[in-house]
Amino acid sequence: MAIDPITQEIFANYCRATAESMAYTLYRTAHSTFVKETEDFTVGITTVGGETAAVPRDLGATWLIGLDYKKAIDLIPSYEEGDVCCTNDPYSGYVCTHAPDLHVWKPIFWEGELVCFTVGHIHNTDIGGAVPASLSRTLVEVHQEGIRVPPCKLYRAGVLNEELLGIMMLNVRAPEQNWGDTKALVGAMNTGERRIHEMIRKFGVETFKAGLAGLLDVAERQTREFLRAVPDGTYRYADYIDEDGDNGNPIRIALALTVAGDTATLDFSGSDPQLDASNNVPTGGHPRHTLLLVAVYYTLCTLNPRILINGGMCRPFTCICPDGSILNPRFPAAVGMRSLTCNRIRTAIFGAFSLALPDRMPAASSGASSIMNVMTTDNETGERIIAAINPIMGGGGALPFRDGSNGSGGDATFLKNSPIEITEAEVPIQVLRYGLEPDTGGPGRFRGGLAQVMEFMVFSPQSRITARNRDRCKFQPFGVLGGRAGKPSHFTLNPDGDKPVELGSRDILTCDPGDVIRIVSSGAGGYGDPFTRDVEAVLTDVRCGFVSPASARDDYGVAIAGDAVDTEATQALRTAAAPVPAGRHFDFGAFRDAYEAHWTRANYDAMTAILDGLPVNWRAFIKKRLFAELASDPGMARGNGGAVHAAFERIREGYPALRGRRRAA
Repeated sequence: MAIDPITQEIFANYCRATAESMAYTLYRTAHSTFVKETEDFTVGITTVGGETAAVPRDLGATWLIGLDYKKAIDLIPSYEEGDVCCTNDPYSGYVCTHAPDLHVWKPIFWEGELVCFTVGHIHNTDIGGAVPASLSRTLVEVHQEGIRVPPCKLYRAGVLNEELLGIMMLNVRAPEQNWGDTKALVGAMNTGERRIHEMIRKFGVETFKAGLAGLLDVAERQTREFLRAVPDGTYRYADYIDEDGDNGNPIRIALALTVAGDTATLDFSGSDPQLDASNNVPTGGHPRHTLLLVAVYYTLCTLNPRILINGGMCRPFTCICPDGSILNPRFPAAVGMRSLTCNRIRTAIFGAFSLALPDRMPAASSGASSIMNVMTTDNETGERIIAAINPIMGGGGALPFRDGSNGSGGDATFLKNSPIEITEAEVPIQVLRYGLEPDTGGPGRFRGGLAQVMEFMVFSPQSRITARNRDRCKFQPFGVLGGRAGKPSHFTLNPDGDKPVELGSRDILTCDPGDVIRIVSSGAGGYGDPFTRDVEAVLTDVRCGFVSPASARDDYGVAIAGDAVDTEATQALRTAAAPVPAGRHFDFGAFRDAYEAHWTRANYDAMTAILDGLPVNWRAFIKKRLFAELASDPGMARGNGGAVHAAFERIREGYPALRGRRRAA
């Protein structure tokens, strides 16, 4: 059954309103700061087959819009009215992507017929496991990341499964908080059920079912129209996470984006093997897994603000992620920090689309959204407290026509910040500074957005801090077409003390009374030659404290004298400036330039070919051995992969299990 376009448009508005009603129910009744303030949650409506057909546009983490619930739904043998199902297991149905995310779905019936599901998730601040907040790069298997619940019924025919709930709450550090958020999420499912019944009474059940299918078709059609406007071709981009452990090796995400007519393939072959760290992304090999397509959604919604947001946007895309890779790991690989890897996936997609549409795409956003969690003790009450205190965001990438947004990167804006008053009221810490960090945005004709900075002091012994997604201390966000890379991030213990400690990409530490933590995110990349930036715009930046006078002079060729521009000195500076190198699309900063002079694409291709021929359990180990063996090998400078193959031949002679395998090509 098809419905006419006008009815379809009206129906779309009703569905969006229903999803937003669900979101408001959850947002207004949740308990934890991370749900009620930061808004790390989703809600939506899916078809009977599990495709997400409607989501709110402005509330929650709408980056999960393409989430496919089908496998999880099918793991429940049967449904009846009043059921509410749940899971937080990343390896059961692949709807959940790390253990702190509790996903629920409720079957919606009309006169005995199953017509759709209401769905959603909340991010629990803690779900048990080895560390407070459950997430750390140091964890190596999913069993360390907290209790896992396979798809099962939390409510059966409206009756709470008390035994299941008891097990779930026994194994977490803040059970009252988790249960409060879960009840709010179930309330959102019930709100959705009521609103859907109202829609069916208005439109009729057949129109309702046809309308859901039509929503997906409309989004698919709009997406295909967008792809037809992108020049056909293959666009390659790679990006890196700083390290796979303390003082470890970089993690590479490689992408070949191929556009052909109204379809596109995202081939992630060449990305690193699954890690002995928790940066793995559990996609189950799904060809359109939502975590692989988030930057696609952002690109589509930015370049076509009228596009209908739902899972139909995924249909024209096919993703390729080799088995046993960081983007398709095998059980029981740890996956808790998959969000950091997802940041790099997004940057890789933005980079590829930047090559395809250079006059429409921005420079790189920060790509580092460190989420600060504190577990400490209230000195007055003796109560142990665990809470997420704030995401520390970087700036947004500069666009071809304006500056990037400050302190709110385009790749993580679904996370809202928490007011300091709320944080200090709920957590016994003192926030000393929270704002924007000057001189962190990448210089350009249009400046990259500034980084955020936060400093806070703890008051109790053994206060444990986790800083999820620490990164961008080395590899900087790219600038475009003469724009320069954003400044790197910093993480410092007692920055103004006698012995400040630079923590780099560490994500967990223990503090004592009086210790101060300072965290600065990375800035965003600039767009265009900074020496062509409007002089008055530079002066305004200096007056606002966004850019220092020294940076104005060195990075923009603008001399500031007092509170005004020295016109003559500025003209001299800009006349003497070196021209932007012709033919270079990206600026990556000095660290990546030096790194890729050693680890060229051909050298990486050689390592990928070697690792693909090994058992999965050997790949991360051999990667580490290759990096150690080749750290100072002069043959790497040739960049043809020969040194990599030679190093592997030397390495495998020491391991009998590898000697009988085929020799490297």
